[in-house]
Amino acid sequence: MFDFIFGLFSNDMGIDLGTASVLVYIKGQDIVLTEPSVVAMEKDTKTVLAIGIEAKKMLGKTPSNIIAVRPLRNGVIADFEATEKMIRYFIKKVHKKKTLLHPRMVIGVPSGITEVERRAVKESAEQAGAREVYLIDEPMAAAIGAGIRVQDPKGSMIVDIGGGTTEVAVVSLGGMVVAKSVDVAGDKMDEAIVQYFRRKHNLTIGDNTAEFVKIEIGSVFTLDDELTINVKGRNLITGLPKTISISSNEIKVALEDPIKRIIEVVKNVLEETPPELSADLVDSGIILSGGGSLIRGITELLTKETELLVKRADDPITCVVRGTGMYLEELDNIKKSKRQ
Repeated sequence: MFDFIFGLFSNDMGIDLGTASVLVYIKGQDIVLTEPSVVAMEKDTKTVLAIGIEAKKMLGKTPSNIIAVRPLRNGVIADFEATEKMIRYFIKKVHKKKTLLHPRMVIGVPSGITEVERRAVKESAEQAGAREVYLIDEPMAAAIGAGIRVQDPKGSMIVDIGGGTTEVAVVSLGGMVVAKSVDVAGDKMDEAIVQYFRRKHNLTIGDNTAEFVKIEIGSVFTLDDELTINVKGRNLITGLPKTISISSNEIKVALEDPIKRIIEVVKNVLEETPPELSADLVDSGIILSGGGSLIRGITELLTKETELLVKRADDPITCVVRGTGMYLEELDNIKKSKRQ
């Protein structure tokens, strides 16, 4: 009864607190916010100057007295104070009206984080103004958001390639039977591209440029029609600005190491999956989610490596936050069932 009354006066939220982006779902409204997980602040006073989209524009371009930071690294909190301020900012941004109560939050977290790290996420959300905080493992949230019937007595596999981590899990009967998390995902791909440019072209580029190249022409499988793009950076030998042409095949070479590690963790999960669930996966295959799943050729490569059908979720970037939202919508029923 009290939860129903509270719900009338607060905008309960599901949050994908990602290394690269924060997505927010409001109960009864759908996804209302998608912004980069970046905070710009004054170096000495720690005064926040910008958060989200505006802060990301400052990455790599700030004067010495301003720093633009990603408060989450590899899916966990690296800067508690900045994370708290970021969550508080997003709460205020999505609350269009004044509410009498603070919201309840369901937050997706990597399956491999420690209890200390879980407490840090909860405390950060509570300090930012949450009334109650519930955590859900990201692979389970991604599976729910991707439309997998997680309560069925049937094995399903989800591979969520985010910004900081890749989450791989086999789910059945409402739980994760086998799950692994590796700190290799979109950010490591960007780093690999930066290093490739330095090593092969003596050109230094920023993370934002590397991400742009990955999105525009990035591929992990040989394309029928090779893509090219002009990339601007600083020549390491002369120190002068320079523009070079880069191909999708070169990016494929640049991404070999992080992609190899992602494939390894997928195979490790398959090796540890019980035989009956492995049999289910022959029919159900693998579902991909997360922004990293959008890179060209990833479904073809995983199909080749695992010999299973690999499909991308309909809206892979929003799977985790939709999963937290669906969990949020059922939260009262879940709490009732636990009391019984």
